[in-house]
Amino acid sequence: MTQLVLPSHTNNHGTAFGGQIAAWCDISAAVSAQRFCRAPVVTASMDQLHFLRPVRQGMVVILRSQVNRSWTTSLEVGVRVEAEDPFSGATVHCCSAYLTFVALDAHGSPRRVPVVDLDNNELWMRRAKEAEWRRDSRLKMRELRLKEQRNP
Repeated sequence: MTQLVLPSHTNNHGTAFGGQIAAWCDISAAVSAQRFCRAPVVTASMDQLHFLRPVRQGMVVILRSQVNRSWTTSLEVGVRVEAEDPFSGATVHCCSAYLTFVALDAHGSPRRVPVVDLDNNELWMRRAKEAEWRRDSRLKMRELRLKEQRNP
């Protein structure tokens, strides 16, 4: 996915709003998730959204997303965001994020998703393992929040 950073996307410093970059990450990841599942998906969480460098007005933002791992009804999509100077062609890695989606059936209920084929590829297997760690962490945090809500 490619976006041109316009004045409406920037703050008073001439750099893109973090929320704008996050929204583009969500769109890019959702497209990857829907294409993988061949079904509607909803965003369940956005993890580890790291802004590494500012993105200035006039730059071209390039978002690359891919499914890292799938579970029963959910999947994780990683997004890498690069900013390109359209005149020099120089690019810099400016942001990364991991998003979790849930696939939905025709009634809006969670449905099974396909299994990611790791094809004995070391890079894919590493990404799947890291996705599993992030999922375990999310589930532990959710459990802690629920305990806090029950026992304030």
